[in-house]
Amino acid sequence: MANLRCGRFTLSLERPLVMGVVNVTPDSFSDGGRFADAEAAISHARAMIDEGVDLVDVGGESSRPGAAPVAEAEERGRVLPVVRALRDFPVSVDTRHAGVMRAALDEGASMINDIEALQAPGALVAVAATDCAVCLMHKKGDPANMQDDPQYADVVAEVREFLATRVAACERAGIARERIVADPGFGFGKTVEHNLTLLKRLPELSLPGVPLLAGWSRKSSLGRITGRDTGGRLAGSLAAALLALLGGARILRVHDVKETRDLVMVWEAWKRA
Repeated sequence: MANLRCGRFTLSLERPLVMGVVNVTPDSFSDGGRFADAEAAISHARAMIDEGVDLVDVGGESSRPGAAPVAEAEERGRVLPVVRALRDFPVSVDTRHAGVMRAALDEGASMINDIEALQAPGALVAVAATDCAVCLMHKKGDPANMQDDPQYADVVAEVREFLATRVAACERAGIARERIVADPGFGFGKTVEHNLTLLKRLPELSLPGVPLLAGWSRKSSLGRITGRDTGGRLAGSLAAALLALLGGARILRVHDVKETRDLVMVWEAWKRA
């Protein structure tokens, strides 16, 4: 698992990668729609690049609990100008719609980050036809209802089985394993206890040759644990990121790039000592 093939980019996995979140949405839980305007989103992404981010993850549809779906045309209108402006840098597009995937890849996106794990009609074909990377995420239910009352007999076994099944489906479609990332989907149809169990047993989710992505940044579980609102969850986010690294995560999806890069550098120095 030395590299992740990401379109025309090859990203080394010798050290953990930092993926920076850019929400081009008016109803984002993490930033309150501060970057809903394309120019603001582009400026924010470039600031992340200056801070040392490895990938920028651009999303035009909120997937927070209770979020309503967005029409594909509106999602494309939000995302594509940002992708176009950043095409010389590794850009991931956070979408579950095949039409948005195709349009973003045509504009130069190098990764698709899909909360539906390419299960929507046409999504698997859209990604397989290119050389982009893909992140396959587990979730239970839809954003509108996924946190109502999620239930699992064994959350670790069920999430691992789902991810293994989706990786196999990708490989059958011609997507090489070196292009695939797996995400347990912290906060997507899971209680705080489910999330903590997955984090504690993260090594059990490892699939051969498939890096794990962890997205704990500013999540509501951290708010329930600490009592902090969204803007006060940096320390909790960094603690969860470090625990994810200890569990084998190779990609951290975050809002606070500079602080997370410092964490990764200390982690790497500690391992070398």
